[in-house]
Amino acid sequence: MGFKPTQEHVMSGNKLKYTLVAVFAALMVWFVKDAFTQPGVQDLSGDFEEVAIYRNENNTGPIQRIYAVTVSDSLWDQMQQYGDFMPHTKYGNTKVYFFLEGQPAPKEVFPGAQNFDAQFQPHCLARYEKDAMGQVSLVKRPFR
Repeated sequence: MGFKPTQEHVMSGNKLKYTLVAVFAALMVWFVKDAFTQPGVQDLSGDFEEVAIYRNENNTGPIQRIYAVTVSDSLWDQMQQYGDFMPHTKYGNTKVYFFLEGQPAPKEVFPGAQNFDAQFQPHCLARYEKDAMGQVSLVKRPFR
């Protein structure tokens, strides 16, 4: 005496199947939409523009990233957010130097204690840094 499904059982199973497929499809649409609508640098006000970038070639040790960026105004919270959006590697170091748009800014940055030519220091608005331990700092007018 085995179970013999009735027409009602078959229809009930089909409804469940279609409901599960609809839920799965809705979740997939949501995940894809969410992945493509994440906030980023383009959403910040301040017209940020990278003018110089350095990244060392060492992939086995600490990775250093140094950026020189121009900004349209001294928007400190936007600079903080910009720095937070920049790539960072565990045990690496990321520095972002901000310069006012239209003012002198370095076209080249390099590793070491001094990351760009000293002639640009008076024009530096801020320095964002995320160190090897993940500590974040934003120093306003770091060379004054």
